[in-house]
Amino acid sequence: MLKTIYLAGGCFWGTEKYLSLLHGVVETEVGYANGGFEHPSYEQVCAGSGHTEAVRVVYEDSQLTLPFLLDIFYESIDPTSVNRQGGDHGINYRTGIYYTDEADRPAIEASLARLAGRHDRPIAVELLPLADFSSAEDYHQRYLDRFPGGYCHINHTQLNRAERVRDPAIYG
Repeated sequence: MLKTIYLAGGCFWGTEKYLSLLHGVVETEVGYANGGFEHPSYEQVCAGSGHTEAVRVVYEDSQLTLPFLLDIFYESIDPTSVNRQGGDHGINYRTGIYYTDEADRPAIEASLARLAGRHDRPIAVELLPLADFSSAEDYHQRYLDRFPGGYCHINHTQLNRAERVRDPAIYG
């Protein structure tokens, strides 16, 4: 069954590329989430509209479990950093998990609890229902596919690993 989750991990160019490489992810789209209104421009988001740069992730849950997807997502971020990932900073670069299916919330909460147990600083990944999501401008979609040398806080080793990893709950 296809499921959807929205993940914010700093600059959406790298997060989208990273997540798109995972076995079981069938579609990704970059956009702006949870800012209180729909259809902001990139300029409004960068100016502090309250939106975060996020990725809509559609995945096949028979190939990729939500807890495993989140564990791989956490490897691409500093989960203790507030409003910052890599060289990017501001409210639009905060990290978050935004769900549309209330049934996903317990698995997300358990995942965040496991993550917190591995850190000695508080986890800064927000967990909220998705309030709003607007697709980013076309030039942001699949940006690193078109410009492989573009800025990304996720390094090539992480990208290569994402492409090779398989969910142990499914593949053993």
